[in-house]
Amino acid sequence: MQNQTQTVREFGLRDKIGYMFGDIGNDFFFLLAGSFLMVFYTSVLGVEPGAAGTLFLVARIVDAFTDITMGRIVDRTRPAKEGKFRPWIRRMCLPVVISGTLLFLPWISGLPMWGRMIYIYVTYILWGSFCYTAINIPYGSMASAITADPAQRGALSTFRSIGAALAGVIINVGVPLIIYRYDEAGNQIVIPMNFFALAAVFAVGALVCYLLCYRLTTERIPIQTKAGESRNFGKAVKDMASNRALLAIVAAAVMLLLAMLFAQSMNVYLFMDYFKNKNAMSVAGFLSTAATLVLAPFSGAIIKKIGKKEASAAAVLFAAGVYAVLYALRLKNPWIFCLFVMFGNLGTGLFNLLIWAFITDIIDYQEVVSGERNDGTIYAVYSFSRKLGQALAGGLGGWLLQAIGYQSSAAGETVVQTEQVLRSIYSVATIAPALCYLAVGMILLLWYPLNRQKVKENTEYLKAKRREQVR
Repeated sequence: MQNQTQTVREFGLRDKIGYMFGDIGNDFFFLLAGSFLMVFYTSVLGVEPGAAGTLFLVARIVDAFTDITMGRIVDRTRPAKEGKFRPWIRRMCLPVVISGTLLFLPWISGLPMWGRMIYIYVTYILWGSFCYTAINIPYGSMASAITADPAQRGALSTFRSIGAALAGVIINVGVPLIIYRYDEAGNQIVIPMNFFALAAVFAVGALVCYLLCYRLTTERIPIQTKAGESRNFGKAVKDMASNRALLAIVAAAVMLLLAMLFAQSMNVYLFMDYFKNKNAMSVAGFLSTAATLVLAPFSGAIIKKIGKKEASAAAVLFAAGVYAVLYALRLKNPWIFCLFVMFGNLGTGLFNLLIWAFITDIIDYQEVVSGERNDGTIYAVYSFSRKLGQALAGGLGGWLLQAIGYQSSAAGETVVQTEQVLRSIYSVATIAPALCYLAVGMILLLWYPLNRQKVKENTEYLKAKRREQVR
């Protein structure tokens, strides 16, 4: 292994670009589903928002088993010639894009309601709980095998977030312009067939991105599973349950995804029904991801000068303040609302740039305190927390829409909401993110233990351990 390691290509821009493409592939469907699947269910299939929200939470119960199982499979599988994690991207890229496309079949609206419900349960769980899990967990775990250097891992996190931002720009800006049209009265209604057409285009794009990720990245850190080794799952669970850093970042991730995706999904209804302006919706979608691209060149300097924990906490607390101001102002002008969203996303954008470097720090921390390395299992726990945040955003969004009296439609027909419903949509779309971002900031400040100095100490300890193993 030592001689093999010496011939491996050095870490560089190729790895960062390849890793970026992996997240573009992931987010083509993750963001599309997070922002517009509820719209497809309620406005094309005629499913009640509460019923769709229940589906999202049921799927997360399934994920509690499939995510952890996939993490254990990854940890216990012996490395192939191209590494321990990369082979899964090659194996699962086609199933995940096919299952993602099946989420958006408009012809299902012709089935009776029980048939539509079976369809949304089968396709959503197939995509999210099985296919997406089987590619996302190895992909996320792979960062710790590409490089052991904290600064380089920070660069991988930045490029991954740039990938998510690029996918977000495409989806949040382009999708509203394509799936909506105006009727004679000036109301926005959806175009059912365009959901499927977009999903098909994104499927091709995602497949290309996954293959580029596989070809451009290289695993350098040998993470071996010895022949006949059977890791004690109970011990791994016990170690993770006592891992303060992991528990804190799981809680922060749930609240972060709840805030981000809840805001994105509610903004669809906010701009469609409250502001009645699909162009402003596209601008808001662009601004929500452009902040990540603006901050990306400075993320490395921020990590070195301030630290991931410290900078991220300040950033999300700033975002909480912006959304609290939006709630108090009760704006009627969509363009002023977009301006505030831009400032709010400068806060969340910084945390999103750094979040994946948090996970590699936690994987290292787990090895330091327990003596065992569980890349796949730890990433699976974190992946589940993100899906839980996604589900809560969809579930709570659906239940709240139903609670405030939002009326669903089928096959794109026009339904005009009451003034009280419109006011409630605005309130929910602003105060909920404010409270969630406040919670994230406090978790990072008061609970998460890995400050800049602690991360440095763990890195030095593991470097010494690797040198001793080589001897």
